[in-house]
Amino acid sequence: MAVDAYALILAMLALGYALGRLRIAPQGAARTLNALVLYVCLPASVLRYVPKLDPQPALFAVAAIPWLLLAATVPLVSWIARVGRFRDDERAVLLLTVALGNTSFLGYPLTRALLGEDALPYAVIYDQLGAFLILSTFGLWVLARYGAPASATSDTNAGMRETARTPDARAMLVRVLKFPPLWALIIAFALMPAAPPLPFATVLRVLSDALLPLAMLSVGWSVRLSLPREELAPLAAGLILKLAVMPALAWPLTWLLGLQGAMARVAVFESAMPAMVTAGALAITHGLAPRLAAALVGCGVLLSLATLPLWARLPIG
Repeated sequence: MAVDAYALILAMLALGYALGRLRIAPQGAARTLNALVLYVCLPASVLRYVPKLDPQPALFAVAAIPWLLLAATVPLVSWIARVGRFRDDERAVLLLTVALGNTSFLGYPLTRALLGEDALPYAVIYDQLGAFLILSTFGLWVLARYGAPASATSDTNAGMRETARTPDARAMLVRVLKFPPLWALIIAFALMPAAPPLPFATVLRVLSDALLPLAMLSVGWSVRLSLPREELAPLAAGLILKLAVMPALAWPLTWLLGLQGAMARVAVFESAMPAMVTAGALAITHGLAPRLAAALVGCGVLLSLATLPLWARLPIG
């Protein structure tokens, strides 16, 4: 483990949390920071690392892991929700936050810090062809199925909510095509050389190196630590499923799919990421158990600082 990188992660998370609580930054600063990470740092990381991949069928196996875990998530969450008598909105939040991990904002810098720079391209494959596409398809369906319609919201929150209607294929395709890192992935595979010209390589290095501090600052800014008493059971269920059960299921899947070395370690490590911040935010803006969604994201981030190094040290692959 790169101790200095992990220290930087903890420092930036703490700084982001402090800035979010003290409210000393300008209004809209968090949104600007998220846009910078999404539109600049993430694409730069994709363009820097993906061309170094050796195209091989095993890459499809890496991308298949999150989809196979999704197939396990739905019946697991449905069974736990039925046994625990969870509300429908709590069930929806668990579907979103267990199926969708923070595989880019947290996943990229933590993969680089704990597994090494050579493992990062596989994290990009897992995230772009797995988590992102799941968010754009299954995630939209969950929001449409369980979310409150915009007409049912208060005036205060109406501007933040989207109409809860069943997303059609066109809506899903538009969402996918508007995602900048996905275009960077296509360009990286189709056009980028493994060793680009030095000036361009320098720019990519500087921008991608900024991903870790800026992403951690953004995640820390978004963390909420409220613990609603009436929702402790679904909170515990979500944290156990996301941080322990999902990577435990991913481990034997790597054997079945023939993954070895860094690809196997990344597949398990990325599956152990806490809940995606975007998934929690979308659940909140659609009126789906807002306190539970915020607690799953916030507590998941903090607990993962202890669980992720353990998964990184296991003799996987």
